[in-house]
Amino acid sequence: MVPDAGSGTGDREGPSVEADADGAALLDELRAAVGRYVVLPNQEALTAVTLWVAASHIQPALQHAPRLAVVGPTKGCGKSRVLDVLHETVHQPMMTVNTSPAVVFRVIGKNPPTLLVDEADTIFGPKAGEKEDLRGLLNAGHQRNRPAWRISGPEHKPTAFPTFAMAALAGIGDLPDTIMDRAVVIRMQKRKPGERITPFRSRYSVPELHAVRDRLTAWLTPLRSAAAAYVPKMPVEDRAADTWEPLVIVADLAGGHWPAQARAACLAMTRHEVVQDEQTSLKTRLLRDIRRVFEQEGNKEALRTQDVLAALVQDAEAPWAEYGTKGLNAHHLANLLRDFGISPGNQRFENGRQAKAYARNQFLDAWARYCPGPAQTVPAPGHEFTPAPPAHGKPPAAPTGTLPIGPPGGITGPNRAR
Repeated sequence: MVPDAGSGTGDREGPSVEADADGAALLDELRAAVGRYVVLPNQEALTAVTLWVAASHIQPALQHAPRLAVVGPTKGCGKSRVLDVLHETVHQPMMTVNTSPAVVFRVIGKNPPTLLVDEADTIFGPKAGEKEDLRGLLNAGHQRNRPAWRISGPEHKPTAFPTFAMAALAGIGDLPDTIMDRAVVIRMQKRKPGERITPFRSRYSVPELHAVRDRLTAWLTPLRSAAAAYVPKMPVEDRAADTWEPLVIVADLAGGHWPAQARAACLAMTRHEVVQDEQTSLKTRLLRDIRRVFEQEGNKEALRTQDVLAALVQDAEAPWAEYGTKGLNAHHLANLLRDFGISPGNQRFENGRQAKAYARNQFLDAWARYCPGPAQTVPAPGHEFTPAPPAHGKPPAAPTGTLPIGPPGGITGPNRAR
């Protein structure tokens, strides 16, 4: 759980750092440059990206190398553009769309690059095959002194390959939990009408961003020793503190409004990810419970919405009777299942009556992906149904509404960067 503001780590005594007004102004300039080219979901995300870029320039001084997970629900949310901007501003960038553990093992050294991985969903997605070595490398590389051992060379000697390096990964949908847990998560959204950005053009954008990058290097390189010895007070604990500490260190080195702004962003974004995790766990529980309901009903090809709800609410060990204000209803159920591509439709059952219902075959893919279990039984014969024709030749209306949870910025929606 995320602690309240004011608690957290960093109570150990350690050397202090002197704030640099020029550093604060430079971070302001970097923040403005990032905000010109991409629309981030809120001000906290813009602060986080700015500090993550700056932290890459003190990598050799860090104990932890935070990941930056730039994820979005669909294409066209600006994920690749974020990586374009990072490529021109971070320390020693290494951009790749696809890569292998062998390549990463060999490019990470004492002065590691900043890994920028686009289309990360193709690496870790369900159709990508086994990528456990790469996932393990990215997990281990979050902390210093976690080498990967491999047999290497003509003499086949055990060799330790360093893994420590900062990494930004962009992709559609969430990355594996073990990576998300070690990342500052930026949840991108498509731009709304009226939200404008400056087109990214190499001939003028790259020189501008390189000028900022070079000034970051000149400012932060001499401060690496101070950064290595500094123990900032953190508003969060455990792995969240490990991930955010480099960003807070940079903010404290800059001074001005940055220390408070960094900690506020840390709290808001960490709390939001806790909510996301809880909601994801709840949805996975719902999938499992609905699978149980279908099994209890003999794996019929479809079940009426009212019957599914009745079975879910009657389970004394499940949270559905207390969900919302009066228990789980049809609107809640449709909202919770929408992200899996599952929605109710009009179905005609054995007695000839038409009702809103859920077809079992809609759940098969989600069950296999999110709550795999024993092989599902073939639907029992005698439970066939016939889809009812839509009234007046129109398709059934899709359920409306959204989950009552949103990102930092309030229930009215996030504050955009631009």
